[in-house]
Amino acid sequence: MDARQRSGRQGRPGHGRAPQRPRNPIDAALPSVGGRAQAVLVIFALIAVVFFLRLVFLQVIVADQYSAQAEESRTISFTTTPHRGTIYDRNGIVLATSVDATTIYANPVEVTDVAAEARSLAGVLGGEAADYEALLSKQETSFVYIKRQAEVSEAERVKDLKLDGIYFIADTRREYPHGSIGGQVIGYCNVDGEGITGLELQYNDILSGTPGTYTAERGEKGFPIPGGVKEETPAVDGQDIMISLDIKLQDTVEQAVLEGMEQIETDEGSAIVMDASTGEIYAACSLPFMNPADMASSEIGSEHVKAITQVYEPGSTFKSVSAMAILEAKAMTPESTMFCPSTITANDYDVSDSHERDDEVMTLREILNHSSNVGISLAMDNAGFDHLYDAIGRYHLTERTGVDYPGEGSGHVEEFKNWSKIIGYNVSFGQGISVTPLQMVRFYGCIANDGVMVTPHFLISKPQTGEVADYATEVVTEDAEALADMRSMLRTVVTDGSGAAADVEGYPVCGKTSTAEIPSELGGYKKGIYNLGFCGFIDGASTNLVCFVGANEVPYQRKTTQVFSAIMDNAVKQYNITSS
Repeated sequence: MDARQRSGRQGRPGHGRAPQRPRNPIDAALPSVGGRAQAVLVIFALIAVVFFLRLVFLQVIVADQYSAQAEESRTISFTTTPHRGTIYDRNGIVLATSVDATTIYANPVEVTDVAAEARSLAGVLGGEAADYEALLSKQETSFVYIKRQAEVSEAERVKDLKLDGIYFIADTRREYPHGSIGGQVIGYCNVDGEGITGLELQYNDILSGTPGTYTAERGEKGFPIPGGVKEETPAVDGQDIMISLDIKLQDTVEQAVLEGMEQIETDEGSAIVMDASTGEIYAACSLPFMNPADMASSEIGSEHVKAITQVYEPGSTFKSVSAMAILEAKAMTPESTMFCPSTITANDYDVSDSHERDDEVMTLREILNHSSNVGISLAMDNAGFDHLYDAIGRYHLTERTGVDYPGEGSGHVEEFKNWSKIIGYNVSFGQGISVTPLQMVRFYGCIANDGVMVTPHFLISKPQTGEVADYATEVVTEDAEALADMRSMLRTVVTDGSGAAADVEGYPVCGKTSTAEIPSELGGYKKGIYNLGFCGFIDGASTNLVCFVGANEVPYQRKTTQVFSAIMDNAVKQYNITSS
């Protein structure tokens, strides 16, 4: 076979190896790989994709969140406390004020020697080192209070120790210079500066101000970086208030109540002194007293003035309401007479006086002087019980007075359509109706103030703005004759009747005593113990003060008239009171 023939066979299509397709430039440039190598490349490619997506997630999707967390880790932020407004008495004497203090806190993570620092803190702040050690050992948190509202000088001594992880915040602390005197009226604040009771609660919005904020970058040791303040909103201090309380008279009233209740042999007593012409309350208290400067020593139930917040059956002090209704109805005059048997019966119930007596004829004046249940019941029945019900509504005797003090009580009387004769009798002498002592004070003030009823209150003004508080008054009777007769009868209760010990030498004291039965939880009334009271005023006084003194849960043979006399005798001297 010659060379030409071999060449021809090799060039014939369809015979021998298949022709190769030309490779693209990229494939040509890459070395050929086997199957295992391709798998490795795929894995690396997937890993690269995962890292790429993670990078996108971190830098795009959650970038802001991580940035905020990083910023938070290098910043310190807290609320700054405003100075709470000062409370002044009517003479400008400070009753409650805020002073500079320092709150001490720790970041336990930064504490290097827990035991040593705990001992150092106890040496300056007092208390047990073990208590501080427990706080400094809380590694799960970066903030624990060591002492809130510490004295500034005390905090400075801690600063001098230069302890790791211990920091300080400027703060304020509430102080009550007079302790328990007026404490129930003033009230107190918690450690966060919020009013909890009394006028601190009533006027919390005015006194509290607005907290500020402080945020700054901090360095390696946690201290704020100079010039690194990022945000600061100044706190807005609260407003001051001036109230009607006279802290000097308040002290006198509290001492008189405390000593009087010891003599009466009870732990529960109360008193209120109010200006009948203005409604300003000069003094108010009830046992036990409360010390807002030392709440740990204050007894449960001491946080309220019970004469404002608690209702009771007033007993014979309410006979003045019935007598006024009788006079206004023109059914009797003070000298009109009436036959008064020793006992009367209505709806199968017997009514008698608190002391045994024979049947007798009495004037309306004598009925009030001797506090006759039978006499006032019959006199009110003859005048018409509807006049009594009208007087209760007109004088707002079972309605809240609107006093600016939290938790005021509200009285109750049965609707007139449900009255039977025995209900009418009972209400006439102060049973079957509930009121607060403050409501009775307002009524007696109306008698002293020529028929004008005022709103009892404490707030007088806001000194910083010059704003003076305004309160409603109401003319509830224009019957000058009935008012004069009522004052005349209340005067003879003191000169000739059961209120003799209430008199103040040289002054025409008017008022009414009370020995009220106490409703029992089992029904009926408790045996052998009573709520005592006296409410009265000096007729025609230049400072028109009306005063109530009450004593609860006491034996029968007791009176509060001597406590009233002690209070009013002091008030006469303090205010140079004269009488027309």
